[in-house]
Amino acid sequence: MNNNELTVGRVYECQRNLFIVKVNDKEVSAKLKGSFYDMTEGSFPIVGDYVELMYNPIGESIIHSVLERKSVLKRPDQAKTATMQYMVANADYAFIVTALNEDYSYNRIARYVSVAIEGNTTPVVILTKSDCCNNVGRFVSEVEGIADGIRVHAISALYGIGLDEIEEYFKPGATICLLGSSGAGKSTLINAMAGEEVMKTGAVRESDSTGKHTTTHRQIIDLKCGTSIIDTPGMREIGMANIEEGIDSTFADIIELEKHCKFSDYQHKTEPGCAVKAAIERGELTRERLELYKSLSIENKNNSGKKKEIAKLQKMRKKTIY
Repeated sequence: MNNNELTVGRVYECQRNLFIVKVNDKEVSAKLKGSFYDMTEGSFPIVGDYVELMYNPIGESIIHSVLERKSVLKRPDQAKTATMQYMVANADYAFIVTALNEDYSYNRIARYVSVAIEGNTTPVVILTKSDCCNNVGRFVSEVEGIADGIRVHAISALYGIGLDEIEEYFKPGATICLLGSSGAGKSTLINAMAGEEVMKTGAVRESDSTGKHTTTHRQIIDLKCGTSIIDTPGMREIGMANIEEGIDSTFADIIELEKHCKFSDYQHKTEPGCAVKAAIERGELTRERLELYKSLSIENKNNSGKKKEIAKLQKMRKKTIY
C-alpha cells in the first residue's frame, strides 16, 4: 500500500469526527479532510460508505472523498429540524425486524418499508418470536399487504423456526441493515444465523415487551459466511420527510385507484365517481390503509416543506453574518 496514493476502504463505524475504515481486511482510524466541512448535507461519510483515503500506517488516515452510493437510508433529524439524518449506505437489504408481541406495529413497518424503498434498498420484514404468537398467518398476510411484492418471514431464533427461509440473504458480498425497535430480536437473529454470539443481546421487560438498547451506534459486523451486517440502535418511530417516491411505491394500489377518481382532492369520502371509495366498499381496500397513506403523505409533505423553509432562512442568515 503506497502511502502517497489514495486507497479505497469501507466505513465500518462513526464516532463523532472519528471514523473506523476497513482497508484490505485491516481496520484503521481516519478523520475527514477539511474540505468536507464546506460541503452540502449528506456529503459526510456514513456507515457502509466506500471512501477514498490517504493511508497513514502510524497515525490517523485522511478521508478525501465518498464514492457514489448505490443506496442510502435516511430520516428526519428530530433534533435539527432543517436536516436529514443519513443512517447507512450501500445496504442490499433492510431487515425490518418486529417481534410478534406488543412491539408489532403495522404503521411502523409501513414507515420503514417506505424509507427502504426510497433509499433503493430491498425491504424484508422479519417477524420474530413467532413461538409466542397463536396466529402467525394473520400477521404475515397483513404485512404482505403493505406493499406489492414485499417479502415477509416469521421466525423464532430461539427454536430455529423459519431460519432456513432467510438463508438466501446471507451470501458473500451482501450487506444487510437491521432496522427495528429495541427488544425486537435483531441481535438474537444475527447470532442464530452466525452460529455464534457476534452481537450482544439484552433482556426484555415483560410489562411492555421493550428491550434495552444493546447497540448504541451504527457499525458493520462481518460474518464468516461473507455477509456484512449493519447494526443500528433501536428506533420505535421513524419520521417521514423527502420520501414521496417511497410512500407512493408502498401504497401503489391506492395511487393506481386515484388515477380513476373523478376528483383529485384525495379526500375519498363523499365525492361522486371515487374509485378509492368504491374499492373500500368492495372490500378490496381497508379504510385503515387509506388513512395511513393519507397520514404519511401529509406528514412527509409538511416535514419536507418545513425543512426547506428553515434551511432557506439559515442560508440567508449565514450570508448576512458573513
